[in-house]
Amino acid sequence: MTTLASETTAQMLRRRLRSPAAWSETVDLFAILTVASLPWSTSLVAIFNAAFLVCMVPFLDVRAFLQSLKRPICAAPIALFLLALLGTLWSDAAWGARLYAVGPTVKLLVLPVLLYHFERSTRGHWIYITFLVSCALLSVMSWLVAFYPGLSLRPYDPLERGIFVKNYIDQSQEFTLCAIALAYPVLQLLREKRYWLAGLLVALALSFLVNMAFVVVSRTALVTVPIMIAVFALLHLSWRSIAIISAVLIAGAAIAWQASPQLRKTADTFSRDYRLYMQENVPTSMGERLEYWRHSIKFFVQAPLMGHGTGSSQGLFERASKDPSWVQGVRVFPNPHNQTLHVAVQWGVIGVFVLYAIWISHFLLFRGDGFAEWIGLLVVVQNVFTSLFNSHLFDFHEGWMYVIGVGVAGGMVIRAQRASAKPESGS
Repeated sequence: MTTLASETTAQMLRRRLRSPAAWSETVDLFAILTVASLPWSTSLVAIFNAAFLVCMVPFLDVRAFLQSLKRPICAAPIALFLLALLGTLWSDAAWGARLYAVGPTVKLLVLPVLLYHFERSTRGHWIYITFLVSCALLSVMSWLVAFYPGLSLRPYDPLERGIFVKNYIDQSQEFTLCAIALAYPVLQLLREKRYWLAGLLVALALSFLVNMAFVVVSRTALVTVPIMIAVFALLHLSWRSIAIISAVLIAGAAIAWQASPQLRKTADTFSRDYRLYMQENVPTSMGERLEYWRHSIKFFVQAPLMGHGTGSSQGLFERASKDPSWVQGVRVFPNPHNQTLHVAVQWGVIGVFVLYAIWISHFLLFRGDGFAEWIGLLVVVQNVFTSLFNSHLFDFHEGWMYVIGVGVAGGMVIRAQRASAKPESGS
């Protein structure tokens, strides 16, 4: 019996190893594990993503995959990586710095793979459910850490209140995306008169917003939340509904403002940091950004067409810090905290053109009415506007949110478009 069972197990394994469907399921599993670990770990994301790519190889239709790369939604991200690679040739930075600066663009190569796979997989929705559940668990942990700081895996920092892992910027990005993304299914459920389930999702969305209001929130999230809500309202609501919901949101915001000292403190830093920097030359967070932007524009003017090359930002800022116009105390940082300027300094107008080609091609992909279209559009809108204050396409966490969000949603949209086109072509 043992021998028979052993042979049966071996036969089953061989059958699965020869089955394209089994490999596709395994690819889906590693994609799910990747997104589940994203709010919690960087190393697990790298491990699961590597396994995802390896499992794509055995039954990859090379011809179809290469054909898919010709689409602008795939070609533009690849072009930015190639530009970063070529930019090492005219940079004056050390080779270690040049190659290190190529690293943030490598993740963009995964985006065409995700588009290709989820154009064929029917499990794309599990990616978003997994991410939502993972972020909900992180929200619970955030509340626990807010009351019991010793539970945090990070050293105690009063500015990072309620942060179990990573940082408050990453956590705010996740919670914002989840809270606003739930607006679409809530609206659909209300139209279907499924009020209990709609109420459950509303409560979940509010839990993310309440956490940001009373525990910790980034200033970038405070700016982008109204924009993301406005995008949803303009696309999916009537003017009457917009007026009613706007009144409710204003009332809710006023209550949160009065009830949350943490929210008032975060909002007050806008004017305080600006005043300290402009009037007293104090190197505040906002002041540092203004300093980086001012000098980045100068660097861009010096080499407008092709930029200073990959990895050149660190040396440029180090030399600028010795100039008398540099505000004393501002840290030397290779990232100007603006995605467009980060690209412009290194690769000039050519780089900016490629960057905007990525955003525009992906934005156009998500025209239409559907859950996948809504998620993809929201991911692009969030990345574009948060990249005014950070280089979020190149940052690890926000960059992967963009790659996974656009890759999975884009594949689902293309799959749906193909399915709807088949009956028409058949007729």
